[in-house]
Amino acid sequence: MLAFDGPSGSGKSTAALEALSLLGSRAALVTTDSFATWSSPVSWWPRLVAGVLVPLAAGRSGSYRRTDWSTGVPRPGERVTVEVPEILVLEGVSCGRRSMRPRLSLLCWVEGGTEAERLAAAVARDGEAHRAELRKWQLFERGWFAVDGTRSAAGARIPGATRLSGAAGS
Repeated sequence: MLAFDGPSGSGKSTAALEALSLLGSRAALVTTDSFATWSSPVSWWPRLVAGVLVPLAAGRSGSYRRTDWSTGVPRPGERVTVEVPEILVLEGVSCGRRSMRPRLSLLCWVEGGTEAERLAAAVARDGEAHRAELRKWQLFERGWFAVDGTRSAAGARIPGATRLSGAAGS
């Protein structure tokens, strides 16, 4: 398992998609955006463990109900099946949490600029209407990462705009 964690707007999704394109059909991607909501930024974790991680570890496909953000208000969406991959790529805020680290082959921390730059990137991605929620999210994740120690536990640190295929050694 490979995890791409870091603050919102840092470029985690881009880095994870780059990794996925390099790994090809051997890998599957699960993003925490499929679980999180404004009111539940990290407490959904047991759904990911029970629905995806436990079945995959047992050699069975897993599944989860994706959060549908299409209206701007999170609501239950479609059921997603995750077949057993050779490599599972997790992406999103809190995917490299302390309880997960013993299972990970590599935790990558995506830096992605200053808080103001990341907020601008997140607003560009999600829309101006979400600015206030995104700012609250930033304040939450700042505390989360400080307590969890995610950044210091990472085996790799990636600048947000860096393309993995252009990184040294690739």
